[in-house]
Amino acid sequence: MTKDIKEKREVILRVENLSQHFKINKAVDNVSFEVYKGEVFGIVGESGCGKTTIGRTIIKLYNATDGNVYLKGKRIVAGTLSLRDELKKAKQAGNTEKIAELKNEIAKAKYDHKYCDKNYMEETNSKDRLVTKIQMIFQDPIASLNPRMTVREIIAEGLIIKGVKDKKYINEKVYEMLELIGLVREHADRYPHEFSGGQRQRIGIARAIILNPEILIADEPISALDVSIQAQVINLLNELRNKMNLTVIFIAHDLSVVKYFSDRIAVMYFGKMVELASSQELFAHPLHPYTRSLLSAIPIPDPHIEKKRKRIIYNPKTDHNYEKDKPSLREVNSGHYVLCNDDEERRYKKEIGKKDLSNNL
Repeated sequence: MTKDIKEKREVILRVENLSQHFKINKAVDNVSFEVYKGEVFGIVGESGCGKTTIGRTIIKLYNATDGNVYLKGKRIVAGTLSLRDELKKAKQAGNTEKIAELKNEIAKAKYDHKYCDKNYMEETNSKDRLVTKIQMIFQDPIASLNPRMTVREIIAEGLIIKGVKDKKYINEKVYEMLELIGLVREHADRYPHEFSGGQRQRIGIARAIILNPEILIADEPISALDVSIQAQVINLLNELRNKMNLTVIFIAHDLSVVKYFSDRIAVMYFGKMVELASSQELFAHPLHPYTRSLLSAIPIPDPHIEKKRKRIIYNPKTDHNYEKDKPSLREVNSGHYVLCNDDEERRYKKEIGKKDLSNNL
């Protein structure tokens, strides 16, 4: 993606230095990225790397420890850990001017976080809350659906919480969503246990899209499904994306699926983002050793090639030397970011230059 194209695209979601700590465990550590309107933004990595935590923090199921999330330019998530640390240092130093400035910043973060919905409703003159513009599809289609509620109640719950009281309108919307996801009206009065795994996930999708969101966070929506059903659900998400003009944050660990479905991909490792690039660029020029390790683990559906496939093992202690020069996320090529230090940055740029030269020959 060139810089010119990047500038023209509308940023719908901006994640800025987001951190989520659970006691001493840094599940997400200082992660920043932007999501453009209408794209599919993939987040990949092994289990426990912080993918799901990012999604749940964006949608405010978790309170962020630090950092900010902006939806359409308005702050919907605010963490104040770094500001409080700075305030503590300012108090120790007796810097009254800095203390007042930091207190204002903390108060503003709290205000933005708490009142973004109220301000949005006043500006748009509607009853729509800003946070309902982001909805989530959960990984486990069994655990995410209430077994005591009918499909009609599950799908309509968002509308009822929103304050819609017209039963006829609610029923029509439920039927519309069922037909949109490939089910029929008769399914509305059944319970979740009466459906297959793929059908349950479709119900979860219907529940998410009934509020007409702008962003859909799909948290490993196909990992619990059979391979044939996985393809159906991915195709359904693709159709809905085009029909409803959705922006999708697609969280997964299956790189082959992410490659097919995503426009850009972010690679996570131990709570940090180690690489970010377009899908084509990431698979053509993987730079970070962890990304290469992940790509080497993708099985090849050819027994002769699969026999010769070599796994790349990633060991951060031997693959990097960060004793003196600490890493940061840097743009080594247009739209291609890698977590690296000065030495590695030079090496990666040289490597990309060589590959570009060989491709031109």
